[in-house]
This record gives sequence, C-alpha cells and structure tokens, in this order.
Amino acid sequence: MSNPDSTAGLATAVEGGWRVPGIANLHSHAFQRAMAGLAERQTHPEDSFWTWREIMYRFAARMDPDSTYAVATQLYAEMLEAGYTAVCEFHYVHHQPDGTPYADRAAMSKALTAAARDTGIRMTLLPVLYMTGGFDGRALSARQQRFGHGVGDFLRLLEDLHPLQDAQLRIGCAFHSLRAVPEAAMREVLAALPADAPIHIHIAEQVGEVQDSLAVRNARPVEWLLREFAVDRRWTLVHATHLTQEETRGIASSGATVAICPTTEANLGDGLFPLRDYLQAGGRWGIGSDSHVSVSPVEELRWLEYGQRLFTRHRNIAVTTHSPSVGETLLGGVLDSASDATGFQSVREDAVLLDAAAPVLAGAAVDDVVDRWLFAGNRPLVKQVRVAGRTVVSEGRHADGEAIARRYGETLRRLLRD
Repeated sequence: MSNPDSTAGLATAVEGGWRVPGIANLHSHAFQRAMAGLAERQTHPEDSFWTWREIMYRFAARMDPDSTYAVATQLYAEMLEAGYTAVCEFHYVHHQPDGTPYADRAAMSKALTAAARDTGIRMTLLPVLYMTGGFDGRALSARQQRFGHGVGDFLRLLEDLHPLQDAQLRIGCAFHSLRAVPEAAMREVLAALPADAPIHIHIAEQVGEVQDSLAVRNARPVEWLLREFAVDRRWTLVHATHLTQEETRGIASSGATVAICPTTEANLGDGLFPLRDYLQAGGRWGIGSDSHVSVSPVEELRWLEYGQRLFTRHRNIAVTTHSPSVGETLLGGVLDSASDATGFQSVREDAVLLDAAAPVLAGAAVDDVVDRWLFAGNRPLVKQVRVAGRTVVSEGRHADGEAIARRYGETLRRLLRD
C-alpha cells in the first residue's frame, strides 16, 4: 500500500535552490529514443500501436552494440538532466537481426550497462524473455527473431550478467507480455530467479491484447496473472491500462507497482489508466518514459494528472486524504515505489537541485515548490543532480553532454542513411 506520509519533506530549501528527490524511470526501451518523431505520419486510416510497431521493428533491425551504446548514452544523459536518477531498462533486442546470437551473447546488454556507467545513472537491467508471437503460441515472426530466447539460453544470459551487479547496477528479469511467454516458461524462470530480483511485465496495454486473452484463456490479462502467480512487491506491471474495478483493487492489494507511461500511452493511443480508483485502493505506481517521445518526468507527471482531468472533467485528481497537493502526491508516489521497482534501496537518497533563481520559483515556499515545478511551465528547472553521492549534472548540463551528443548525432545520421 502507498505510504500516507510519503509526501512529507519532499522539498527542502538549501543554498542555491530547492532539493527534491531524484525520480526513478521505471520503463525504458533505450533504442526507441532514436526513432522519436519518426512515426508521426499516417500509414493507415486507423493507425494504432499495432501499425506503430511495424515502424519500430524496422528501426530495431538497424541497431547493433555500438549504435545501442551511442543512443543509450545520449538518452541517459538527457534523463539525468531532467531529474531521473535511475532507469529500468526493459531490454529485448538481444541478437543479430537474423536471430543469430552475437559471439558474446550479452553484447547488447553490456552496451546498455556501459552507457549507464559512463553517464552515472543507476540502472536496473531487465533482460526480456520473448518466446511466442501471440496467446495462441504462434512462432515469432522473422522480425522478432532477434528478440527471442529459449528458457535455458535466457537463464544463461542472466547468469552471465549477474556478476556485473554493483552499487549502481541491478539485474532483474522481464517477461515481455503474457502473449509472448507461455505459462510454463514463466514458472521455470521465476523458480530460478534470486529472491530479490525485480520482475517486470507489459500487461493490458491494448484493448486487442485483452480481447485475445479472453478468447484464448477465458480471462483478462491482469485477472489471469493475479490468479495464477504470487504477484507481490517484486513485480512491476507496465501500463495495465485496461482494468476492471476488481483488477484495479487486486493489483493494489498485491503490493505490486504499476509503471504508467503517460506520454507514450498518449502517443500510441493506448488509453488512460484508472488513476483515481487506483489511488483510492491504495495502489503503488511509478512512471516511465518508455518510447522516449519525451524524456521529462515533469511531462509524465503533469500529463498523468491532466489525462484524468480531461476524462473526469474535474481538477486536482491525484490527491489523497493525507496529501491535498497534486504535485506532492505525484512526487511522493514515484518515490514510494522506487526501491521495490528498481531493486535499489538507496535510490531514495539521490537528489535533484531545482534552480531557485528561475522566475517560476520566485517567492516559492516549501508548501508550493513541487506544484510549481510540475505545473508552472516548460523551462527546465533542474540545476544539479547527484546520484550515489556523485554530481553528474551541474548548471543543468551533464558533464560529458557535448561529446555524448556528437557521438549520438553521428550514429543517428548513419542509422537513417538508407
């Protein structure tokens, strides 16, 4: 359940600004940052997630370890500059485009962990198990081959990665979705995982996914998962957009976290998460930037609230009896779930310094500074970011930002050349 006192002391006045907690980004597909803005032309009169996915497949086919490193390094520097201090990387592009493993089967994973280390962001790497193309067990398509693993090979990948763990890297596990991982495979992997490994899964993002689950399993995805597995605080359910009231209460009761990705869910036309009902049930949640059409926790949190206002035609939705401030409720929510979703107990110690000299913070008081940060415009207010005691952003810029941006530019021009 959410901690009713989690919003206490979220903003502290310090020399040079206002200190607020760093934010955990609970859902990232790093390579998709390079295709942001390239899927905004109509390809079908009823464009949706499913037509967007075709463009994503074509782009994913171009990625290799070097380009993955360059794109991820740019992305993680952007995250730090925006106030994210940890990222859960939901990583499914494992092999060469034809599905042949790299000589080092962890090459793509290691490109991501190197990007995290070099930028200074905490990373929870979540290698993804992806086995089937639908609830009916169909084989992966040709474009999905580089995502796929058998259970044995997947567990060996996790074994290769576990020794890399340290104070800034955690290795968890992700199931791509219920349509992509058979029940028996899920059970085998779960039995082999360390007891403290975070577990993430895409679920109930699309209406079509819910309909397919009902047709094959006679149960909705979240309904089925809660019934068949011991879902608890180790689990993060990504999206969980399409829920019944019973499913909403069930997730809240389980202690799991929902990773809500408002800008991606809006960009893809997914739908709106039932936030008010979930808050009333005491549910735990966080945010993710997912496809990275935006790399801004301010925008994720703002549009999480604004989506609810548009749907209900009322204001100030994300509040509780203990926290009447929308901004503090939102920031407190992401802070409350961060340790369990990322596996970092110390993530709550990371800090962001907001620029007290910014006009939108003129005259700010401890009771309104978080609301102003989230709801008073679009000028970036992050001045400094400290992760695990190390300053990685100063005066709003990552220490290696210029070199990272040059490498990213060269990489993107190469990826888009054909």
